[in-house]
Amino acid sequence: QVQLVESGGGLVQAGGSLRLSCAASGRTFSSYTMGWFRQAPGKERDFVAAITWSEGATYYANSVKGRFTISGDNAKNTVSLQMNSLKAEDTAAYYCVAKLTAGPTSNWYQYNYRGQGTQVTVSS
Repeated sequence: QVQLVESGGGLVQAGGSLRLSCAASGRTFSSYTMGWFRQAPGKERDFVAAITWSEGATYYANSVKGRFTISGDNAKNTVSLQMNSLKAEDTAAYYCVAKLTAGPTSNWYQYNYRGQGTQVTVSS
């Protein structure tokens, strides 16, 4: 059974940094796409970033471009999200996702696997 387990969330001041990690188990995602979504209270779930393993290509939402960096470790089957220059509006639950086909998408439902989420709170 595939599991995605996120870690690294927490409380940080505005302008600070956090690094989220997602460990995947149950299969190898070396040929597919992994990424991150987030959902703030009372708001819709939004795409944040994705990485396609086979090409190493990365994709970002405009709201995080230049501040967040997604990366993957194929050997460890993990994906990370380095978040810098954090803002209060980045406060949300962050979810790791994975899909069995190449190519990113901002559609949550096209991802085959999803983690339980990790909370990120940015204080202003």
